[in-house]
Amino acid sequence: MKAFFKDNRGFIAFLVCFGFFRLAIADWNPIPSGSMRPTLLEGDVVLVDRLAYDFKLPLTDTVLFSTGTPQRGDVVTFNSPTDGTRLIKRMVAVPGDVVELRDGLLTVNGERASYDSVHSHQEPLDNGASTRALQATEHLAGSTRTVQFLPDVMARRNWGPVVVPGDQYFFLGDNRDNSADSRYIGLVPRHLLIGRAHHIVVSAAIKEDWQPRMERTAQRIQ
Repeated sequence: MKAFFKDNRGFIAFLVCFGFFRLAIADWNPIPSGSMRPTLLEGDVVLVDRLAYDFKLPLTDTVLFSTGTPQRGDVVTFNSPTDGTRLIKRMVAVPGDVVELRDGLLTVNGERASYDSVHSHQEPLDNGASTRALQATEHLAGSTRTVQFLPDVMARRNWGPVVVPGDQYFFLGDNRDNSADSRYIGLVPRHLLIGRAHHIVVSAAIKEDWQPRMERTAQRIQ
C-alpha cells in the first residue's frame, strides 16, 4: 500500500485537489426537469459558483464565513428544506421583502412585475402530450428574465403576501406553473444555499435525440 501511494502520489494529490475544488469552490449541476424553462432546459449542465455567498465546510451545510450577498434575480442551487434534494430556482425575494403572487403575477415590496414580448407555443409534457404555453419577459426591481406560464395546467397562482424573515429566501421556477418552488417547499434558509449558477457548460437534447445543443454551450444565464 505504501508503494502504491508513493508511485501514485501525484495523481492522488490531483484527485484530492479536484474533489476540494468541486465541494468548496465550483461545481456543475445537470438540469433534470423543466422547472426553469425557458432559461434552462433539460440536458443543460450549469456551472455553479460555490463561493458566491458562503464558504462552507466541505460535505456539510456549515458556513465558515460569508463571501457575498444573495441578490434578487440570481439563479441558485440549494438543498430543499423538505427533503434535501438539490434544486435550482430563481431567487425573487430576500430577507425583509414582502412577496405576493396574484393570478400568477409577481409583486415584491408593493411593486408589481411588468410583462412584455408575450408569445405562445405548444409545450411538451412528460406524458407525451403538449399544452399551451405563454412566454414573456418579466421586469421587476431592475432585473429582467424570460418566464413561462401554462394557463391550462393546475398550479398555485396565488400566494402571500408574506414578509421574508431574516436569513431566508423565496424562490420561483421560471416555468411558473410547473415548478416545485417556495410556494410548495417553503422559504429556504441561507445555510442551504449551495451557489449561484452563472453559465451553461454543455447542453444536450435529452428529451429528444441526445444531440448536443452547441448554441447553448458557454451561454451566460440571465
